[in-house]
Amino acid sequence: MITSEEIHKTISIRLDGTVLKGTLVVPEKAIGMVIFSHGSGSSRLSPRNNYVAEVLQKKGLATLLFDLLTEDEDRIYENRFNIDLLTMRLIDVTQWVQHQKELKKLPIGYFGASTGAASALRAAAFYGKDIKAVVSRGGRPDMALPDLHKVTAATLLIIGGWDNVVIELNEKAFEKLQGTKKLEIIPHATHLFEEPGKLQEVARISAEWFVKQLLNKTSESHV
Repeated sequence: MITSEEIHKTISIRLDGTVLKGTLVVPEKAIGMVIFSHGSGSSRLSPRNNYVAEVLQKKGLATLLFDLLTEDEDRIYENRFNIDLLTMRLIDVTQWVQHQKELKKLPIGYFGASTGAASALRAAAFYGKDIKAVVSRGGRPDMALPDLHKVTAATLLIIGGWDNVVIELNEKAFEKLQGTKKLEIIPHATHLFEEPGKLQEVARISAEWFVKQLLNKTSESHV
């Protein structure tokens, strides 16, 4: 717990001459920090990720949604699938978080969507025990296969029941994870969880996972 007042601001993260835009929300008496890693072609403005972030905030979790690429970089289509570049950006932004006065004492987790899940898992492998939890929403953890055995963060893979190809890819990745892990298939849901109530279910399950793994207690215990 760090702040007695809620923080909600648009920020600019400066990394070696690159400036990345982000949205930082820190609830009053925050109990943890979740950094979002969005998928290709998305941004910090992703309505789905922002919805999930709002649910996490209500559970006392600080959230950071940021653009992994600058506007110029995003115009180069190949950059959107450059997992090496996106992973390094997430690693650098995590280091930035660790040096912020109001954030540095918070346990950290990652929420990765689509290809962003690969970046999240590779960054988690890099940081080891400094990253406590990872949630993948409709993710591509298979794109991080060589690093999955190094992930110590408790990892939750959420997939839509109608997302057949991605289910197979997640099952393959799930076998490689060595630490605490769970595979959650949401029935009657497609890749983006656009069906009624499905994204809400993703957000609820994610919040429960983060609170449990970041603090080893249930989400209901936070008032």
